[in-house]
Amino acid sequence: MTDNTPQTPGPDSLGTLAILWHGDHLALLDQRLLPDQEIWLTYQDPHGVADAIRDMVVRGAPAIGISAAYGVVLAAIQARVKDDWKGAIGEAIDVLAASRPTAVNLFWALERMKTRLQACQAPDEAIASLTGEAEAIHAEDVAANRLMGRHALSIMEESPFAVLTHCNTGALATGGYGTALGVVRSLWHADRLTRVYADETRPWLQGSRLTAWELQQEGIPVTLNADSAAAQILRQGEVRWVIVGADRITANGDVANKIGTYSLAILARHHGVRFMVVAPSSTVDMALHSGADIPIEERDGTEVRSVRGVSIAPGKVPVYNPVFDVTPAELIDAIVTEKGVIEKPDAERMTAMFGSR
Repeated sequence: MTDNTPQTPGPDSLGTLAILWHGDHLALLDQRLLPDQEIWLTYQDPHGVADAIRDMVVRGAPAIGISAAYGVVLAAIQARVKDDWKGAIGEAIDVLAASRPTAVNLFWALERMKTRLQACQAPDEAIASLTGEAEAIHAEDVAANRLMGRHALSIMEESPFAVLTHCNTGALATGGYGTALGVVRSLWHADRLTRVYADETRPWLQGSRLTAWELQQEGIPVTLNADSAAAQILRQGEVRWVIVGADRITANGDVANKIGTYSLAILARHHGVRFMVVAPSSTVDMALHSGADIPIEERDGTEVRSVRGVSIAPGKVPVYNPVFDVTPAELIDAIVTEKGVIEKPDAERMTAMFGSR
């Protein structure tokens, strides 16, 4: 089904939203089809939501977590007529947890929903309680994004400058406003931004399909570039900051993000450009000592051998297709969460802000 909900982002809006909750069903903007088509898909069961996460209808660590939380609510609605309603919801949570392995926000959101479920004594109580928790997760993400934008501006230059970003970290990847692109939007509204350079971000092209489109919707100057052009852009001196998001941050400050982020950090260090990671505290996994402990998802080689069904490589050629890479903490100038800024992150500074788990 489609839900043709109009989107009219303005300068003070949350941006072009990708997740809408309608009380008894979830609507997701199909990000695989952007920018050519704006199609909304509706979901009334948790298995469909898990498929949407796995198939990248919805993507971006915060958006995945929010969508999964609403998937648990759908499971509760379906389970209300079952004798073992709590067990059925638990099984759905397991299905949602298996949808993607790297984004820690997914597991963080599901743990919150599990905790709320355990206190429920009846099906209707579970529906109401889980709905409230999912809506709270969604609202908290938007508030955190706005706060991260303010924190980031506190350590950045007052005079206008250009930035470079990778993948998509805006309203489409979150509950609204954005993480790294939230900082970009904050810079723009503060008259401190000249231009955004957006890596196209192979192989799913989230930069060209989503970031460039989202920034154009906002009227923010954006130049699209091939990933391999980043070094030449940084060499020219216009870019002062590389700003990216994260799918998981470990206890020592290592960061897993979309493949290509690690190479950008190396390039930034070589050219004297500062490197910022922006993510909510739900992305921080203090249970993992370092990036070496992060499970890295690998996807089918078809994503590299073809683009939207059009072959661009020999059909049988082997493909290495990791979705993420790990950027070591020593290459990161600042990690920004809603809790504050950690400059030159390391285990001691991470523990001081987030404690130990």
